[in-house]
Amino acid sequence: MDIKIMSLDKLPLGSPGRVKQVLSDSISRRRLLDLGLISGTRVRPIMKSPKSDPVAYEIRGALIALRSEEAKKVLIERI
Repeated sequence: MDIKIMSLDKLPLGSPGRVKQVLSDSISRRRLLDLGLISGTRVRPIMKSPKSDPVAYEIRGALIALRSEEAKKVLIERI
């Protein structure tokens, strides 16, 4: 089985992934964890804004918009 680890901003629209790790400083990390981006959480990019930033992600049944600079700090495994 081929495991693909990438940052969340690289995940194609509609493709599910699972959070592996959050790489960030304390304030940004706390915010991402509070949004539900903890290890094992399923995440899926749903839609992009007209300029492609931010992107709306489905996280634990909610739609959360993240800018690419935030999404780059989240490592995911494509599933």
